[in-house]
Amino acid sequence: MNSPGSGTRTLTVDARGKGARLDVWLAAAAKDLSRARIQALIAESRVLLDGRATRPSATLRGGEIVSLTVPTPVPAKPAPEEIPLAVVHEDAWLLVIDKPAGLVVHPGAGRTQGTLVNALLHLVKDLSGIGGVLRPGIVHRLDRGTSGLLVVAKDDETHRALVRQFAGRTVEKEYLAIVHGVPRPGTGTIDLPVGRDPVNRQKMSTRARRGRPARSDYRVVEALDGAALLRVRIHTGRTHQIRVHLASLGYPVVGDPLYGGKRAPSSARPAARAALLALDRPALHAARLSFTHPATGERLAFRSPLPEDLVSVLGALSAEDGARPRGQAPY
Repeated sequence: MNSPGSGTRTLTVDARGKGARLDVWLAAAAKDLSRARIQALIAESRVLLDGRATRPSATLRGGEIVSLTVPTPVPAKPAPEEIPLAVVHEDAWLLVIDKPAGLVVHPGAGRTQGTLVNALLHLVKDLSGIGGVLRPGIVHRLDRGTSGLLVVAKDDETHRALVRQFAGRTVEKEYLAIVHGVPRPGTGTIDLPVGRDPVNRQKMSTRARRGRPARSDYRVVEALDGAALLRVRIHTGRTHQIRVHLASLGYPVVGDPLYGGKRAPSSARPAARAALLALDRPALHAARLSFTHPATGERLAFRSPLPEDLVSVLGALSAEDGARPRGQAPY
């Protein structure tokens, strides 16, 4: 059910609107909406001028048809949801979750349900609120398509302590990645800044004007059929860091459509081609996580085995048929 004020309205620009800015005229015509709110709706393409998206500063001629769509408000706080979670460790201060691929960590634009935060609010009472109403307990995050280990704080003091460890780079994070090609040399360090791509705002880039320092160490674990299994340790936590760094070297993560990994070489064997094209997420898994427990001082270390979808890809990409029994993980 729509809330009062939500829905689509259609207005005709009258003679008094001739020569006026669209946002100024619309703020006077739709008195229940502020000019700032109207500008935000225009930026979201929720205001159409004669059927087309436009700018707040568009000059009106008079007689145009303006379509204004106000979305139904979403709750200010995420709602608890009973979503199954693989809990690797839990105590009075924190949890370690083995996140499946496809699960979004926290609510954001266009998504208010079905996230890890929704599941945590159902699982844990009085979850740390220091991360904000949309990110309670969240100390760090994994991309939606990335599987693996994630630590969550139950209280604010634990949250602050874990954030300090991440900032001080004392948390050890190691990933397994399947990439196109076999990197040479087999070990190396990628020390390139990462920032928002100046052309495609959905992407990150090592050539951004305002990139932030980022460092990743990699090692080839196994050469495959036109691909390789890598261990990657990151010393910083930039958005898409591993995916961007490996793509910058010419070895994009298999199954990653954003950075050139959603492809299958024509030279690959039929089984390998089928496995590459069937994978519906980046072949990236947070396999190891180690940190100091904020309350006990104990050094904790957790490992997560490669999930079945990536094990299947490894089996299909084995350089020699039968080199690894199908379903056997190398880690």
